[in-house]
Amino acid sequence: MLGECQILLLHRTLQDYTPDRWQWQPDLDTGYIVRGAYQLLTAQDTVTLDVVAGLIWHSEVPLKVSIFAWRLLRDRIPTKANLVSRGILSQEAHYCVFGCGAFESAQHVFLSCSIFGSLWSLVSSWIGSSLVTAQTLSDHFVRFTSSAGGSRARRSFMQLIWFACVWVVWTERNHRLFRGSANSVHQMLDKIKTFSYRWLKATSITLALNCHSWWSSPLLCLGLV
Repeated sequence: MLGECQILLLHRTLQDYTPDRWQWQPDLDTGYIVRGAYQLLTAQDTVTLDVVAGLIWHSEVPLKVSIFAWRLLRDRIPTKANLVSRGILSQEAHYCVFGCGAFESAQHVFLSCSIFGSLWSLVSSWIGSSLVTAQTLSDHFVRFTSSAGGSRARRSFMQLIWFACVWVVWTERNHRLFRGSANSVHQMLDKIKTFSYRWLKATSITLALNCHSWWSSPLLCLGLV
């Protein structure tokens, strides 16, 4: 609890002659009440996690990737924010490895990082789907899964692509942190294409996938257009 409070206060500036006050952001008029907090939790997080639980396991995605995604959606991966809150890293070592100068939380790395943020746009352009925006990873996962259409085959495809995206981002993060190597966003997109193509070919031997057509139009390649 203390570590979480320190993280919340890390980028706050105290002002002279200005009284301190608590503010409940979800309801600025009424303020915090237990009933309001309960409604917020049950109406958003619980429902989203229930939906996520039905999407997290995918037969064409390697088990280690599904397990990683399961941990990611529950904020159980060793981001610098989590390591700082557990006292493993000092407050001075919390900056995002992508060099954007922000605090490295899971939400930041995978959704809002200025260096990585353009990757989702590139992926959406490659697939031919609308760009998804969300405040939480769980919400982003659910919205991304349905962003290319409502058919079961399309949702399964979008699940696989989302898994490939977060796996590539986390791998890239670790390579930059521990190896000092760096790929461009376009190189990361190529890795997403490669991983998703290999996963499908490995589990569907009879599937007639052509690498060139996959690179240009994956939905057309799968007959989902």
